[in-house]
Amino acid sequence: MQYRLAYGKDWLVVDIPDSNLSAVLEPDRRPLKKPNPQDNHIIINQALSHPAGSPTIGELIRRKKARSAVIIVNDITRPTPYHWMLPPLLEAIEAEGITPEHIKLVIALGIHRPHTLEENRQIFGPEICARYQVINHNCDDNLISLGRLSNGWELVINREVAEADLLVATGVVELHYFAGWSGGRKSILPGVASRSLIEANHRMMDNPKACLGNYSDNPVNDLMLEAARMTGLDFILNVVTAGKDEIVYAAAGDFYLAWMEAVKYAEGRNVVYIDQPADVVIASCGGFPKDINAYQAQKALDAAVQAVKPGGTIIWVAECREGLGEETFAEWIKSAHCPKDIEKRFYEAFELGGHKAFAICRILDKADILMVSSLPEELVKAMFVTPCRDIALALDLARQKHGHKMSILLMPQAPRIAVRQAGQSINSSSNQ
Repeated sequence: MQYRLAYGKDWLVVDIPDSNLSAVLEPDRRPLKKPNPQDNHIIINQALSHPAGSPTIGELIRRKKARSAVIIVNDITRPTPYHWMLPPLLEAIEAEGITPEHIKLVIALGIHRPHTLEENRQIFGPEICARYQVINHNCDDNLISLGRLSNGWELVINREVAEADLLVATGVVELHYFAGWSGGRKSILPGVASRSLIEANHRMMDNPKACLGNYSDNPVNDLMLEAARMTGLDFILNVVTAGKDEIVYAAAGDFYLAWMEAVKYAEGRNVVYIDQPADVVIASCGGFPKDINAYQAQKALDAAVQAVKPGGTIIWVAECREGLGEETFAEWIKSAHCPKDIEKRFYEAFELGGHKAFAICRILDKADILMVSSLPEELVKAMFVTPCRDIALALDLARQKHGHKMSILLMPQAPRIAVRQAGQSINSSSNQ
């Protein structure tokens, strides 16, 4: 049977014999009712009107006597339905007398590249970009220290964020390969933190508890929560989506309680169960911008490895139109002679960006990776991954290894799911 897989802004077709296909693993995309664009409006307004563990945003402004506001927003690599989220949020803030010239949108870039003006217009809309100041966070400049975290690390974050009378964060709650879940507290660390703090936090990703879908006793998550609390994050608006523009759930209010409401809802949609791992997992990132570069596309592998047998094969489908995507990541990849070189460097000379090279290499300890992409063959090989011109060739190579009776699991949107075997606890990982 033929299946379509998103690839950049286009599609690829994969033909999988029914006798080989064990299952198609996807998030629960069923809408709550017949899709209607106005549902998004209703869901957002209900969340803002009934915040979790917090007064409404209007009441917060009155209590704090706030005269300025900063809204932290996601960058281009995290598709967020801002044309539904921002207008009612901004309207609620302005209704309490905070004027547009005193409202700033700070883009939580972490270490990612800054947005262009045109990208901001595409993401947030031309009206919002004309009415409010939109600022790219710079992890190396315009920062301020807020003191020490409990482990002794210095909490250094964006000055605009730290000095706002009212601080609001927005985002999408979805799976994250070592923070467990995105959204909520993650807007602060790593979103608007200093390079050194982001680096220190990312270095903790080798902890077995720092894994896809886990928030219980996860040291990375715990530190993010502490950073958000120290920063004074007043209010969040987070959504769970079923597609690019379909909001199925929204939570607003206290940065922890509202975030947990969204996480609990997302678990029901994004954690999938299998009877047993497969010989072959075909993992697509879900298209642009999730597969904009290898640095971002790596996230698909963390779901795939939870579903593949030890010694199995992952077919990684990711266009990567912007190449490897991050300079340090690229340098680590190009300078290594074998995966062990990258693992050794991670522990002895950690650099932010290089952690993604480490993330790929630890997958190779369990499975081979075949990659269908637009990357030059030499770049794919530099990641210790086998390049394939198309999915048909990748399947042929997998068949040579596993035989004609190989079992296959298909993941059309791999970064959107965590995989558990039947009977396994939701809030744990099978590949640690």
